[in-house]
Amino acid sequence: MQTVLRLMTSWQNLVTKAFTEHTLAAAVISIAAIGILILLQHEYRRGQLLTNAGFVLLGWIVAITVIPLAMIANFPLIMVVPVNNPAKTVKELVEWAKAHPDKANYATTSPAFTITSELLKLKSGMPGVAITYKSSNEMLLSVIGEQTLLAIADGPPTVPMVQGGKVRALAVTGAVRSSELPDVPSMAEAGYPDVDVYLWSGFFAPAGTPPAVVAKLEAALRQAIQDPEVSSKLKAMAVNPGGGSKEEFRRMIDADIQKFVEVVKAANLTFSD
Repeated sequence: MQTVLRLMTSWQNLVTKAFTEHTLAAAVISIAAIGILILLQHEYRRGQLLTNAGFVLLGWIVAITVIPLAMIANFPLIMVVPVNNPAKTVKELVEWAKAHPDKANYATTSPAFTITSELLKLKSGMPGVAITYKSSNEMLLSVIGEQTLLAIADGPPTVPMVQGGKVRALAVTGAVRSSELPDVPSMAEAGYPDVDVYLWSGFFAPAGTPPAVVAKLEAALRQAIQDPEVSSKLKAMAVNPGGGSKEEFRRMIDADIQKFVEVVKAANLTFSD
């Protein structure tokens, strides 16, 4: 979530020039996007949307209250283990966890990390109990200190730990490698193509926005995201620039909701404060 917040905070300055003729519309759309982010973050903490029925409700809320316009950017998560663990690949870690179920646990700080870890468990048969921490720093320190077997976390706090040799990265979630960690395989390469998870940020228009305005905003956003200056700044934040169509963005949202509904239901997950 910290990375998403950084994206949203930086976005207004990055695309101002793309909206010189639509200042009011830009302000409205920024508020709408940030409002959705705040809603999701609030509900993540309360745990009220993160149940099987809750994700269906989330899909309904998105469908009737906003119009997806464009994804700003997305980024994979990184799976790390203690440097002293003998596993050098995800499959080796799965086998190690099966052989040592009493030591099979994972660190997490948010539902996004928990759901991704549970997705890996479902696809691999690996055991593992969630150990919840209050911050990414505490979570990663638990891996460094070998209190937990693994963590799946976002890049900004994790990449320096990997590059500094404090933890070992076994994979990044998704089908392709991360440019930040080019020597770390993707989950698809590691043998688990279904563990395809990216966090993302995007812009939404309020439901009922006239189609002509939606079309203008979508075109302006796409132009802004594809602008070399904007794209380079997004890449500098360790994210993949978006810029696709609103239809692609909608399909991605729908697919994510469906995927997480299935994980939450299969793993019987509930979340609370």
